[in-house]
This record gives sequence, structure tokens and C-alpha cells, in this order.
Amino acid sequence: MIILTDIRKTFNIGELNEFTAIDGVVLTIEAGKLTVLKGPSGSGKTTLLGIIGCMLRPTSGRIELCIKAPWASDEEGSTSFESTSLPERFLAEIRRNTFGFIFQQFNLIRGITALENVMLPAYPAGEGHTVLRGKALALLDRFNILSKALTKVEYLSGGEAQRVTIARALMNNPAVIIADEPTAHLDTMLSHELMGIISELKEQGKTVVIASHDPIVYGCPAVDRVVTIRDGKVETV
Repeated sequence: MIILTDIRKTFNIGELNEFTAIDGVVLTIEAGKLTVLKGPSGSGKTTLLGIIGCMLRPTSGRIELCIKAPWASDEEGSTSFESTSLPERFLAEIRRNTFGFIFQQFNLIRGITALENVMLPAYPAGEGHTVLRGKALALLDRFNILSKALTKVEYLSGGEAQRVTIARALMNNPAVIIADEPTAHLDTMLSHELMGIISELKEQGKTVVIASHDPIVYGCPAVDRVVTIRDGKVETV
């Protein structure tokens, strides 16, 4: 569970172009559920998604993560802690171990293979190359793209690139999947296919949070909750 209390995010503080992207959001993301942040372009949903995923720090407010802290021992189990004021080195560990990110632009690294892209998030974990390679190959196989493992990502189709992105997001077995406009560059068939994959991840116990204004996304039967964001505020829940 992720609890946001009175979250605000203001950019360019003190400048002529100062603006508040998120204004007093109170929101609870339930564990094991599929939540969609819906709203028009410029509504603040991508900024809010970044705050939820610990990629952006809020200007004010409190974020409580009710999960197992990456630095906790196996015996401690799930804990609850505030991420708002943690040092960056702890936030980096949370991002790497707790969240898996699916970006609108894919953000795959050109010049290296699909397999190498999937392996990248796991390198700081300290496991051997052979172990990591096996995990990455298993993920590519899971999403029916094993045949493209040694293909450089610039030669993949849009659907193939999206599958590699999902595999990369799952490389560290995160509890929470964060997706920003994941269907933006996909046609209708591939968008439905993507939502089918995300639905399966939810069924496997993953918490999924998606920012999207695509009806295919927020109309998906697997969606548990649609949160409408407008002008940086939660309009409907």
C-alpha cells in the first residue's frame, strides 16, 4: 500500500515561471490492485506517477510505503516507512528493488541487445552474470520474445520493444509496476495485448499504477480503480 497525504509539487520555485503541478493530493494506492490515473495532458498525472514511484520528490506532503524496506532483513517482513525525506541512496535502492518502470518512450538503450537491456536494472544486485542472464532470458521467453534476445533494440518493432520494456521492469521482481502512458505508441491490437499482460501481472499479486488517458487502459476489465486528475488535483476517485 502507498499512502499519499497532502502532496504538492511546485516547479521553478521563486521564478517567474513557477507553477504547481500537484496541489494537495490525498490518495491511497491499494496493494495488489490495478489503479489508473486518468486525465488530460498537463493534468499532472505523470508528475504524480513520478512521485509515487520515488522518481520525484514532492515539495511538501508525506508518502508512506507499506512494504518491506529493501534494507530490512528477511525476518522483518513488511514494514511501513516514510520515503519523503530519505537520502537519495535509499531512494535509489527503493526504486531498484520495489518498483518496475514502463516508460512511454520505452527508454531502451540503443546499440545493445534486448537481453542486455533487460539485464541492466539487476547489475547492482551483485548476482553473477550467468544468473542474471538466465533470469533475463526467462523473462523474454515469458513474453514470447526470446527469439529477439540477441537483436539490438533499434531493430525491434513497437510491440517487441514494449515487451522488452516490460521484461526489464520485472527483472528485479518488484512489488509495484509503474507505467506512464504505456499504449501511447502502440496500435489498438497491441494496446489490448499490453493490457492483457498487465492484467496477468495483477493476478500474480503485483500492484500496478498506470497514468493514461487511453480508453483501452482505463476501460480494461482488470482495472480496480480509476482516479481522475485535473489541474493537479484529484477530481474523482
